[in-house]
Amino acid sequence: MTTRRDCEHCEGPMPIAARSHARFCRPACRAAAHRAARTIPAELTSRPRWIRRTSRKVPVAVDGSVASSTDPATWSRYRNAAASDAGVGLGFVLDGDGIVCLDLDHCLVDGELLPWAQRLVDDAGATWVEVSASGDGLHVWGHGALPHGRRITVDGGGSVELYGDGRYIAVTGRTFGGTPQRLGDLQHVIDSLL
Repeated sequence: MTTRRDCEHCEGPMPIAARSHARFCRPACRAAAHRAARTIPAELTSRPRWIRRTSRKVPVAVDGSVASSTDPATWSRYRNAAASDAGVGLGFVLDGDGIVCLDLDHCLVDGELLPWAQRLVDDAGATWVEVSASGDGLHVWGHGALPHGRRITVDGGGSVELYGDGRYIAVTGRTFGGTPQRLGDLQHVIDSLL
């Protein structure tokens, strides 16, 4: 029995004839994944807090063993995680150093932002925003202080998860719109949500 493998970029099934070490289902996914890697801000890629993840978002180390968002021994440098074929994609560990991620769930419909999410992205200002692995959410990356993660329902019915420590975020590298490749200050957004 063979184990189903997923494309590292689109997370769709790999072709049956794909080589065992193949990471992408087709050339277009390989090219898109390499373009995405160039869009991840250096503020993230320079930190040795990268892991791999399965299609079910289980964290794994670059060697395929179980990883933990609280055990630095299971993390690696970006270049090692990007080169690994463990799992289906990348993840970045938040360790309380001031890098935070606002996870906006189900906020994209046919590529367009719902009004509640548009307000949050506008309030965030010049900071990197990526499309989540599901394709219908966003990750707003930046700097701020969060005592602990929280899920908040915002006006307009949207759901936002705020994380800064003890979690990992699945990273796609698919920049949303024209957002910059740097992390901005999100404290004012965090304060308004809390």
